[in-house]
Amino acid sequence: MTIKRLFDCLEHQLQHFPKSDMLAAKEKGQWVKYSTQQVADTVNRLSAGLMKLGVSGNDMTPEGSDKIAIISNNRPEWVFTDMAVQQLGAILVPVYPTTNPLELEFILNDAAVKYIFVSNEELLAKVNSLISKVPTLKKAYTFDKIAGAAHWSEVTDLADEASLQQVAAIKQTVPASHLATIIYTSGTTGTPKGVMLSHKNIYCNVQFSKESFPFEDAPETRVLSFLPLNHIFEKTCTYIYLYSGISIYYAESLETIGDNLREVKPNGFTTVPRLLEKVFERIMTKGNELTGIKRSLFFWAVELAEKYDNRISGGLWYRTQLALADKLIFSKWREALGGRVSYVVTGGAACQVKLLRIFNAAGIPVYEGYGPTENSPVISVNRKAKGGMKFGTVGPVINGIQVKLAEDGEICVTGPCVMEGYYKRPGLTAEAVIDGWLHTGDIGIFEDGTFLKITDRKKELFKTSGGKYVAPQPIENKFKESPFIEQIMVVGAERKFVGALIVPSFAVLREWMKEKGMTYTTNEEVIRNPQVQELFKGLVESFNEYFNHVEQIKKFELLPREWTIETGEMTPKMSLKRKVVMEKFKDVIERIYL
Repeated sequence: MTIKRLFDCLEHQLQHFPKSDMLAAKEKGQWVKYSTQQVADTVNRLSAGLMKLGVSGNDMTPEGSDKIAIISNNRPEWVFTDMAVQQLGAILVPVYPTTNPLELEFILNDAAVKYIFVSNEELLAKVNSLISKVPTLKKAYTFDKIAGAAHWSEVTDLADEASLQQVAAIKQTVPASHLATIIYTSGTTGTPKGVMLSHKNIYCNVQFSKESFPFEDAPETRVLSFLPLNHIFEKTCTYIYLYSGISIYYAESLETIGDNLREVKPNGFTTVPRLLEKVFERIMTKGNELTGIKRSLFFWAVELAEKYDNRISGGLWYRTQLALADKLIFSKWREALGGRVSYVVTGGAACQVKLLRIFNAAGIPVYEGYGPTENSPVISVNRKAKGGMKFGTVGPVINGIQVKLAEDGEICVTGPCVMEGYYKRPGLTAEAVIDGWLHTGDIGIFEDGTFLKITDRKKELFKTSGGKYVAPQPIENKFKESPFIEQIMVVGAERKFVGALIVPSFAVLREWMKEKGMTYTTNEEVIRNPQVQELFKGLVESFNEYFNHVEQIKKFELLPREWTIETGEMTPKMSLKRKVVMEKFKDVIERIYL
């Protein structure tokens, strides 16, 4: 395989399948399409403008190359910027729009970002509040037109014939080994780590995934994109699409996905389990609104789908019933998704097996995959091919990489997709990549010798069902600053939101109640007291302001007894035994998610 740079997809598409709708997005209520030639021209002009602003790859090292940040929703301008930066040998630093100001400040300073592109007024205000604290940051450009702000077209307007010729020469000198991006991920310490990914890392993952899944070269097909592009999963999928000639249409927002699916009629999309859960919740809500025979048929079809197993035929009678359910019920579900969806790839967190059964039975093929940012990211994915999918697993390992399980079951991966390291963190890199093997921190097993199944998380970092990482320790440590909180454990792995178990400081609480003229009875009665509940609700809300939306505690339960070594929740070193707490208080945790 000839290793290419990511931006070579422009030349590849122009040669093999130039399109009228390489990218598309809604502007003022209308879908605006960008042809391959338009995209290539815009990217070149943006590169030329950035070069005139002094942006370059300099010595083509991670430290020497200029860094350009982007903090934006998914839109064509995101991809223009990505490729324009790459063509100069500079490095893109994408940031989640929901990143809190403290983390954003850290990332911009750690990467020594020179310019930043933002999508809207709200994000511009967030960046402007930090500019004085980031000495390397020269200017922010916006994608939306905002009064008094510098619009990104000001950069493309700087391009002239001479600078365009310079760009054409510069991009020939960018090696595939050079960094394409630094993606910051939250660590267990709460300090983001910059994952360095080269063109080679991502391009190999693109080609291996394309070959394994496979995404055929399909110039007549289109996808809807809505997972954040700053996440490596969606970014890698973007380059799979671009190298396959698949048109990318960008959803306006998460709220408009339903409408956009019906308008675009995509052949597929990528998602996270939480969004599939939301789709299914909406389907069930509609079902509950039905009456009489229609309602009976709807729930009969769902019950039938729950028994579906793609590896077992189920017999003639089951297949006959399923065909009837498909005609009466499931065909309407597919219409709601545009009527043409032939694949949905889900990753970022474990998907409920029940949902996999139901969607696949309904003729909406959902393929679950797995991989960390540090592997660019795909390690494994379930396949379209007969026998290539098993519910409850993340599928066979993709072609081109190797996986082994360590003695403790930790999933280790090696190959050309493994990151170049953590930016400016050689110690952390040495811990994560040993003799070329990336230690993922995930525990797994192989089922039937082929299908990888994730069984546990080696460290305490967990993901919500929306696929967002949450590091519990920094949250817990911050909350414990309150004199009212004795102990706290953050929960929420594979759940819709973050919750917490809280043990109050009963001595402090006793004094507070005394001051309020309230009678202290037993711990059990006190934690049920409405005024005490309101006190803790206020505390939780005040501390939530220190964290990103996904990290904020939405619901909590107060506990009447302290966790101790004697009762088994604490180690001799006074560390919390999370698994023990999860098991002992599983009923309490379930109440949080009722």
